[in-house]
Amino acid sequence: MSMFPANPKPVDDQPLHAFSQCHAGILTQLQALAELPALMEAAARARSVAEQTQLLFKHAVLEHHAEEESELFPAVLRSAHPGEERDRVQALVDRLTVEHRTLEALWKRIEAPVNAGAHGKAVDIDAAVVAELVRAYSAHARFEEDHFLPLSQEILGRNGNHMAALGLSLHMRHVPPPVGYI
Repeated sequence: MSMFPANPKPVDDQPLHAFSQCHAGILTQLQALAELPALMEAAARARSVAEQTQLLFKHAVLEHHAEEESELFPAVLRSAHPGEERDRVQALVDRLTVEHRTLEALWKRIEAPVNAGAHGKAVDIDAAVVAELVRAYSAHARFEEDHFLPLSQEILGRNGNHMAALGLSLHMRHVPPPVGYI
């Protein structure tokens, strides 16, 4: 019996090849590492945008809609002349209110992933819903700026007391209650 196996394992005829392969793997990972600062910056920006969007809807958009619907729209309706003018205002108010609900529904569809993103969690967010929300809000704001607000200015501007009453009402919504007030 021989000390040597009958079918010896072939000897690697290129022993340095393993070292070269190792270098290739290291270099590939180091190239990915070179992208890390930009990726970390993008991740931080994503968290910031998500957090700011969350605050925007919580403290601005939803409050803005509520103020329009409880203060501005009724003030303009009360001050509009009966008939055609009031009918026109009512049609605009109805349209804008429907748009508010649509925008709020779009926000609800992405609110959870935006909130998760604000906390640094990796999430899938529906890009089509985001695009639709941005498009719809832009169109809503443009329509309101071009049609409703100029008409509101005309109607409320006919009587300085009406504009002043709206201003006071809006102001009072933002004044904190007195200390100890229950």
